Amino acid sequence: MKRYCLLFAVLGVFASSALAEVRVGVINMERVMRESEPAKKASSKLEKEFKKRSQELEKSRQQAQTMQEDLEKNGAALAESARAAKTKELADLSRELQRRQREYNEDLNARRNEELQSIVERTNTVIRTMAEKENFDLIVQEAVYASSRVDITEKVIKALSEPAK
Repeated sequence: MKRYCLLFAVLGVFASSALAEVRVGVINMERVMRESEPAKKASSKLEKEFKKRSQELEKSRQQAQTMQEDLEKNGAALAESARAAKTKELADLSRELQRRQREYNEDLNARRNEELQSIVERTNTVIRTMAEKENFDLIVQEAVYASSRVDITEKVIKALSEPAK
């Protein structure tokens, strides 16, 4: 439905200004979010911010794996009560690891969304400024197909690498 509305809007612009030249630009936002300087900085910032927790989770995973292997290897030789205690300890560790992993994922996703929101706001500001300066009538952020002559993704990526004004 959204695409039809957009199509009708584009057709309306073309029809209403049949004699005037209509300037259209298309942006690949996925590429902007992957290649722009602010996106790269945000990615490395998040990586640094969550590195310690990630390492702690990996250490806990390895500990649980070692405990599992030890229980499988030596479990038959243990007394029933000792085996039950080890099994309970492994189950508790696994549950705790799952809880911590879930919290880590939630925190990481929340921070990633904050960073992405900031990048999207800045990108939209850059796009508006570019549209006004270069007299674009319409800029579309996603399209099924766009000719290279209307693709302004590279311009947006370059503009984002410049310091914010």
